[in-house]
Amino acid sequence: MEIQLIHWIAFLAFVFLLLALDLGVFHRKSHEVKIKEALIWSAVWITMALVFNYLVYLYMGKVKALEFLAGYLIEKSLSVDNLFVFIMLFSYFNVEPRYQHKVLFWGILGALVMRAIFIFAGVALLNNFHWLIYIFGAFLVFTGFKMLSQGEANVDPDKNPLVRIFKRFFPVTSEMHGGKFFIRQNARLFATPLFVVLIIVEFTDLIFAVDSIPAILAISNDTFIIFTSNVFAILGLRALYFALAGITRYFYYLKYGLAAILAFVGIKMIFNGISKNKIPIDISLAVIFGILLISVLVSVFFPEKAKESRSEVLK
Repeated sequence: MEIQLIHWIAFLAFVFLLLALDLGVFHRKSHEVKIKEALIWSAVWITMALVFNYLVYLYMGKVKALEFLAGYLIEKSLSVDNLFVFIMLFSYFNVEPRYQHKVLFWGILGALVMRAIFIFAGVALLNNFHWLIYIFGAFLVFTGFKMLSQGEANVDPDKNPLVRIFKRFFPVTSEMHGGKFFIRQNARLFATPLFVVLIIVEFTDLIFAVDSIPAILAISNDTFIIFTSNVFAILGLRALYFALAGITRYFYYLKYGLAAILAFVGIKMIFNGISKNKIPIDISLAVIFGILLISVLVSVFFPEKAKESRSEVLK
């Protein structure tokens, strides 16, 4: 099936309908998202992604369906690393649990826009400048090794360039004001620290997209498949955050798995650019899933070693 403008419009309308229902109906009132609710919503988002994946299989074929699944799995797995930053960020600013969903909602809405720009630009560049595939591939391999060597991520808002620029031109209150991003004091408009948190969430996702988009470009060059797999992964990110916020610290070895995935897709991108014999998408999917499974199982069965490794990193 050839993707036409009507398919893009229908998909985007579906996404905005989901976002409107999410914010305007299901989360109209700010409240703390409990783990049970988060798990239910995670199951809902994953189910919708799998249903869409099945539709891709029916109308676009097996290869496109596997590309969607691989892209979705990569984006979802790399998102876990991003959750650590969100956890530390909310802790740093003492953001109340009932307001965290609001920040993540608007942060993800901005992420969808940035992802669309990155994806269309990336596909256009690869289609017109094939040699860029080697740069993207090398960048992913480098990022994978860098992820292995770096310690625990630290959040220092004062060192964030976007926050520093924003504070230079816009006044920020010294304390939170409930779930408000802006308030008026003495007829003057002020941003609240909650809006600063939102800025950092957007900035973090921008940096994160620099890694994840090239990774998915190594799997597929179909703009529709790349974009839709990204959107479904991002839409479920908030629920995943609340479901895993309390247990992600136990999956220490997942970081090594994510690094291996980035290195693998980088090598795959370079190999596919050089060789006429492409690595089949089903093999790529099996490797990605296998790496994730092994890193999670190692974290579960060797928690003491993971604990010792965390201690060494923090020293």
